[in-house]
Amino acid sequence: MEITVKTAEELRLTAEEFELIKQKLGRTPNFTELCTFSAMWSEHCSYKNSIKWLKTLPREGGRMLVAAGEENAGLMDMGNGFGVVFKIESHNHPSAIEPFQGAATGVGGIQRDIFTMGARPIASLNSLRFGKLEDKKTQRLLGGVVHGIGHYGNCFGVPTVAGEVYFEECYHTNPLVNAMSVGIVKVGKTISATAEGEGNPVFFVGSATGKDGIGGASFASANITEESTEELPAVQVGDPFQEKKLLEACLEVIETGAVVGMQDMGAAGIICSTAEMSAKGGVGMRIDLDKVPTRQKNMKAWELLLSESQERMLMVVEKGKEAAVLKVFEKWDLSCSEIGEVTTDGRLKFYMHGELEADLPAEELVLGGGAPQYTREYTEPAYLEKVKAFSIDSVADITDLKATTERLIQIPNIASKRWVAVQYDSTVGAANASTNAPSDAAIVLAHGTGKALAMTVDCNSRYVYADPYVGGMIAVAEAARNVVVSGGEPLGVTNCLNFGNPYNPEVYYQFVKAVTGMGDACRKFNTPVTGGNVSFYNQNPDGPVYPTPTIGMVGVLDDIATQTTLDYKEAGNEILLVGQQQNDIASSEYLHKLKGVEFSPAPHFDLDEEFAIQKFIASAIKEKLVSSAHDTAEGGLIVSLLEKGFNRNLGFDVKADTDLRTDAYWLGEAQSRVVVSCTKQQAEALKKKAAASNIPVTVLGTVTTGAIKVNGEDWGTIDSWKNKYDTAIEKIINK
Repeated sequence: MEITVKTAEELRLTAEEFELIKQKLGRTPNFTELCTFSAMWSEHCSYKNSIKWLKTLPREGGRMLVAAGEENAGLMDMGNGFGVVFKIESHNHPSAIEPFQGAATGVGGIQRDIFTMGARPIASLNSLRFGKLEDKKTQRLLGGVVHGIGHYGNCFGVPTVAGEVYFEECYHTNPLVNAMSVGIVKVGKTISATAEGEGNPVFFVGSATGKDGIGGASFASANITEESTEELPAVQVGDPFQEKKLLEACLEVIETGAVVGMQDMGAAGIICSTAEMSAKGGVGMRIDLDKVPTRQKNMKAWELLLSESQERMLMVVEKGKEAAVLKVFEKWDLSCSEIGEVTTDGRLKFYMHGELEADLPAEELVLGGGAPQYTREYTEPAYLEKVKAFSIDSVADITDLKATTERLIQIPNIASKRWVAVQYDSTVGAANASTNAPSDAAIVLAHGTGKALAMTVDCNSRYVYADPYVGGMIAVAEAARNVVVSGGEPLGVTNCLNFGNPYNPEVYYQFVKAVTGMGDACRKFNTPVTGGNVSFYNQNPDGPVYPTPTIGMVGVLDDIATQTTLDYKEAGNEILLVGQQQNDIASSEYLHKLKGVEFSPAPHFDLDEEFAIQKFIASAIKEKLVSSAHDTAEGGLIVSLLEKGFNRNLGFDVKADTDLRTDAYWLGEAQSRVVVSCTKQQAEALKKKAAASNIPVTVLGTVTTGAIKVNGEDWGTIDSWKNKYDTAIEKIINK
């Protein structure tokens, strides 16, 4: 067939990119070659519209053991000769079309990124966004996604220990499904995604290749439309039991010493793993595609190269040690086929039955090599004028705090996510230390290391919508705060940057400012960005989703004794607020959901203030001056007070001695505030420490046996509030 500009455009390449490909090859590509460029130069693989700004993030320092983006996942030193491996990625578009398999394969893909480095996954997390929960389509998507995550994770045998779920109208058409995995490995025992050694055999291991997932990388790099359902082959099909076998086989084969390099076949399948491993090692490969195991007959070369069938790995093996590799995979009843060898000319040559189907320079295909890098224009979104025009005086203060709070805690963004969480196995592996002792971050024992890990995913996208720069900083700060108040020391960040169409200058403004804010906050907290994922083209017919730069953060507890839970411990303890109350209701759930105000600034936030509060809390925990700690987030102070009571059915008696507005004091979401409970002795010591550190501390009241009083008003008992909080989401779903 004749290859023209039209052919390239049908494959989602631009006319300019088609000319660039011809220039790099010195000829017109054939169809198979053009397909490979389409996949590898897609936004999903090349980050062509984002890499310029990603490079501004802090990508080294702290305890990093490999540079950001150098391997399949980030690797940081957790001490005692062990490293923690972690990464977060999106599976948004597949989940919008086929929620069960879209979410399930998202979980499977991120686990492979961990164990392909030689690490054993010990925990999973997720961050989910959907439209209004009352909508039947949202309920269908929610049910399918949660079932998919639960099915894959539960069968695979890694606990899902934490996550977040938000509901906003802007995610109606295009939900967000971000999956994170965390693993541990002995330092020096990791495997690199690198090919090297002329003549070393290249092995294909794992499941056979089918036509599911073909074009997935390109599919993820375009807007969701009414016609997107026709692209179901772009959604992969997962098998968690096969992946469990693949995990064990890969970890076992590493111990043979035969493995030179290994990479999972994620986005763009075989072409991606062969190109990236070759480019990284400065080598090439000769691959016989007819030797690739298939589960469908007569697959064409381009289909084999682009299929994203799950549970597959590409492995380069030291020549002469093939038998050891074959023995391991035979033991685990997994396919293991030698499909080619490493060459030294830097070219990828793909053959079918002896016929050359594609001849490509590896370096020209990959991110950081020949893939294009663009600088997009950006302009401040027009809606920000409405944000700036907001005045708190335009909103009448509340007169009935109790009635307002009853409505507030039943808003799906605030209410318990129990309906979701019970579908996940959170206890498999017996390492989750947060099962009966809830904390702001999940605490997971890293067996054999003498340490524990704290982990969290965080992003309030409405804050980012209101002020992309400040919202980006808040996402990092909240993640760090969750780790710190749980007794951990933040180590590093992985991020999943979910935005609309990058060719829209207002969307690109959101992206640039959010990344800049994230970078500034990460530098302040010394939490370098180890890697992550960019997901553009998250759109609805009415426009883009909220800018959603999800932060995955991991911290370390050198001693599990520093684990600090969020719940009150016993009646009579004092309740104190660390941090400054503000006359601020901006971008709060109260203002948005109960008052119907769409445009308001991000809540109060000062990076230096936040850093000082976190430093103070970390020190107070080490000195054993607090019995519990919980930050204030969605819903403000009153929600934090209630959430602290639910686990042990303890109540509180609190009063506000303030000139602030009632709604701002109790329901505002100003940042940098932590609610702690202490014994009387602890409280006295904490107040002295705070005075010496110039940190604001306010005594709010005391813990009770179950009764709740606010400003002297009887609010009943904690169990009735817990019932409203726990059942809100299922009541909406079961209507």
